[in-house]
Amino acid sequence: MKTSKHTQIRIFSDGASRGNPGPSAIAFIILSMDDRPLKRYSRFIGTGTNNQAEYKALIRALEAASDLSDGDITSYLDSELVAKQLNGEYKARNLVLKKLWLEVKRIRERFRTVSFHHVPRTNTHIREVDKMVNETLDEFQKHL
Repeated sequence: MKTSKHTQIRIFSDGASRGNPGPSAIAFIILSMDDRPLKRYSRFIGTGTNNQAEYKALIRALEAASDLSDGDITSYLDSELVAKQLNGEYKARNLVLKKLWLEVKRIRERFRTVSFHHVPRTNTHIREVDKMVNETLDEFQKHL
């Protein structure tokens, strides 16, 4: 059964590393414009830095969003650095981050528009994805 695509969706993503670099996880929530959850996702991704995890969370969220929409995507992140790099306010100078930045630029071509917004950690949805990330890291560390 073919599902209709949404014309607009919102993404809230977060990534975290314990140790920076250290064990890392990503999480995101994709919401319809009327706040219906369309997808929730959290996963351990190995060792990395906080900034790498932030980018990887956004990349995975955009990949998932491309199954739901080819329209307008509004992305919210608590990483000011990543938001400013993607909006052209800062340059991505670190080679690893530059590669991830280019991956986001490539994926965003799947959509009509993509916007990136820095939001505070107090945002309800950012708090939720932060909790998902930390639960994933806690679960990983229990098995060490």
